[in-house]
Amino acid sequence: MSERRRQPIISVLGHVDHGKTTILDRIRETKVASGEAGGITQHIGATEITLDVIKQQCGKLLSSGDIKIPGLLFIDTPGHEAFTTLRKRGGSVSDLAVLVVDINEGFKPQTDESLQFLKDFNTPFVVAATKLDKIRGWNSVDGACFSEAFGKQRKKVREGLDEEIYKLMGDLSERGVTSDRFDRVDDFRKKVGIVPVSGITGEGIPDMLAVLIGLSQKFLSGNLEIESNKGRGTVLEVKESRGLGTTLDVILYQGIMRKGDKIVVGGDRPVVSSVKALLKPRELGELRTEKKFVSFDEVSAASGVKVSGPGLDGVVAGSPLQSLRPEGDVERAIDEMKEEVEEVKIESHGEGIIIKADTLGSLEGMINMLEDKDIPIMKASIGDVTRKDAMEARSVGDPLKRAIFAFNVGVTDAASKCKEDVKIFKSPVVYRLVEEYEEWKKERSEEIRREKLREVTRPGKIRLLPGYVFRQRKPAVVGSEVIEGVIQPGYDLVKEGKRIGRIKEIQEEGVSVDSAKGGDKVAVSLSGVTVGRQVEEGDVLYNLLSDRDILKLEELEDMLSKGEKRVLGEGKEKLYG
Repeated sequence: MSERRRQPIISVLGHVDHGKTTILDRIRETKVASGEAGGITQHIGATEITLDVIKQQCGKLLSSGDIKIPGLLFIDTPGHEAFTTLRKRGGSVSDLAVLVVDINEGFKPQTDESLQFLKDFNTPFVVAATKLDKIRGWNSVDGACFSEAFGKQRKKVREGLDEEIYKLMGDLSERGVTSDRFDRVDDFRKKVGIVPVSGITGEGIPDMLAVLIGLSQKFLSGNLEIESNKGRGTVLEVKESRGLGTTLDVILYQGIMRKGDKIVVGGDRPVVSSVKALLKPRELGELRTEKKFVSFDEVSAASGVKVSGPGLDGVVAGSPLQSLRPEGDVERAIDEMKEEVEEVKIESHGEGIIIKADTLGSLEGMINMLEDKDIPIMKASIGDVTRKDAMEARSVGDPLKRAIFAFNVGVTDAASKCKEDVKIFKSPVVYRLVEEYEEWKKERSEEIRREKLREVTRPGKIRLLPGYVFRQRKPAVVGSEVIEGVIQPGYDLVKEGKRIGRIKEIQEEGVSVDSAKGGDKVAVSLSGVTVGRQVEEGDVLYNLLSDRDILKLEELEDMLSKGEKRVLGEGKEKLYG
């Protein structure tokens, strides 16, 4: 085992527009965030921050003791997506994470989703409470550590900040996380540290870096040794690069990758290639925005590296990657890649929804989230939604489970044609998929209940009004008052528990109507009835309810009117036999 130590991998995640990229911009003194659409990160970025830069930023906060790690590799994420993309067998590539929360806004939906992923992957994290400079009355001290900036504030402002931190601690406590302001934490294994920071003024950033270095030194040292026989990584993005063809942006999280190595990239069909070129951004450059790259013969973990090689067109972002020396066992690597993909995919004979995602990490994250919400899954796999997926969803017996989640993937035209029978939810944000599904499920459930109610005879009773017999028979036509409930054409009527005829037509003011309800006065034509024989003027008649009708009505009782409920309760056995 080599004594070389790699950089810890730090994922920065949280709700959109809470200041993730701005924090990293301040550290590397660049302006990436201002170039993002709407200030929201559009692609995954990786930036190596060397130990020299960290020492320069932290100053006296870092002890002069022996720091054995060479720096930190930060992964800037669009929401939480890079975190799920950055997966490896059994967990996350990330060693630590920074959960970014706007101290003035608190938890938002994507904050919750990010926290859930951190829990699912058992990733230690600190909270960066951003936009410190927006606290009411705050006087900024550019680049200062937190204690210096905090000490220069008025008492009322300090109390206001503490109040916001306590709110954030409450939010975290409600979600099962014990936390405190970082300088009050005695044991980071038992409490999550909250570091107030500003990406604009740089306040608190030295403290955040110092906490991350301290956690890495204390708790991760045994996990940071570099293996030299092979490299392992995860594909962040697949790009077309001028002069190089298809290239892979890779996070190398273990080992060493060399020019000339064989590489095996996982997926439904593993891709085998060889490393033609290894390119890294300049110092403090960012993998996704760098224009000028430096060529290397070998790259060691942890690194963000651009890999060029033949035949990489079929690679999908989020795929696992192995690099081997030219004499390495490629077939074994292919089998390992296949196994890793199969471990995540789901094929079930039970009833449930279908999940399609763009990467293994996204798929794994969605599976965990849906299982936590007790949403059954029939199938989970990578790729666009196809007609086969739609047909499988259509075959599900429970109509509330005839649904497909499409996360960051397309829907083929053939699949779209099945949308009348299958509901396809499409979004790049998991929590929105779940929210939309829950809303649809509620609406569809009510629609199904209404359909069931239309299939049964509803409770109702009428009085044949004296002096309003318009025809005695074939059919009898009598002016009637609906006392309670509902009547419709086709309903059979009973008198004293015995069937006496059927409603043929209902007219109101000379116009045929589909139904009449309690309080309505209408003309009712009755087939099989002769006034003066089976019925008399003034009689009260009830809708005939079968045993099946009664069972269904009891199941749907909350959808019945008060009058219908009273009619249903008026001695079912006596009235309906």
